[in-house]
Amino acid sequence: MDGSRDALLHGPLFSRRNPLDRGNAASRISAYVYGNILILAALVPVTTTEEHVGILIVIGTALSTFVAHAFAEGVGQAVRENRALTPRQRWEDLRDSVPILSSAVLPSIILACAAFDWLTPRTAQIVAEVAMLIRIGGIVFVIERLKGARPGRSTILTALLLTAVATTVVVVKIVLTH
Repeated sequence: MDGSRDALLHGPLFSRRNPLDRGNAASRISAYVYGNILILAALVPVTTTEEHVGILIVIGTALSTFVAHAFAEGVGQAVRENRALTPRQRWEDLRDSVPILSSAVLPSIILACAAFDWLTPRTAQIVAEVAMLIRIGGIVFVIERLKGARPGRSTILTALLLTAVATTVVVVKIVLTH
């Protein structure tokens, strides 16, 4: 990766010709998976009322997870390299943790629709949970993209299977905890 500010902030994420190196790809997919699972986990137990639609819980989960993940990645890298990280490496850890923040955007928008009375709070929560299930299933497409590969039939099948597993986990959690 070149040393320009643009490359530091964005890297090859937006380039179809230059896939990320394995280290950055692994960090970003880890953050993507982590963010989606924790946002879904935050959504499921939220009790919706006319005054409370869970947006702050989702945003708080995303922000705290982002900070914790970036910190943990930095500590792990410092241990692996047996030295303190450079400021550039710290920025790279923050950049690679951004997928955690992106996990909160869609459910927050959906929950905001309930805050503006465009949807009932319960409907908004269900739609937000379904959106997160779809994002979790879409993880396999993200992995293929980060590897620079084109998705195939097995990618779609794996995405459906992963979505089914995540749905089962949510259903079991709802049955056991509500």
